[in-house]
Amino acid sequence: MLQRMLFAAAALTASSFVCAQMSPVGTWNTIDDKTKEIKSEIVITETSGALNGKVSKLLRKDVDQKAVCKECTDDRKDKPLVGLEIIRGAKKADGKDVWEDGKILDPENGKNYTLRLTPIEGGKKLEVRGSVLGMGRTQTWVRVQ
Repeated sequence: MLQRMLFAAAALTASSFVCAQMSPVGTWNTIDDKTKEIKSEIVITETSGALNGKVSKLLRKDVDQKAVCKECTDDRKDKPLVGLEIIRGAKKADGKDVWEDGKILDPENGKNYTLRLTPIEGGKKLEVRGSVLGMGRTQTWVRVQ
């Protein structure tokens, strides 16, 4: 009887860990589209059912760690890139492991795009799609372990 209870508890813990990994919440490395090198670290959090994400580290050696968002046109203009909120308001789609209806900022050009986040490969990677009128691009971010 005790063995069954321990097995059930272990199975429940393992399954909840797997489910938790299918969420974008966590720390992610972004990959540069051109060089394929790790570019930055983003921390995604959830508040009141909406996801938000901030740059926690700039990882490229050629980037000034004190750089600011010169191209931004909203409340983030001239704010430091480290600590900058680049994801705002993504919400989970009904019955899917997809988060959408939020916005993502590209600090390099200051533009905001409609956002879609999709965990893949068991939550080890995150497809991040930014688009305007259906046109856009998808990046794959890698979860920091």
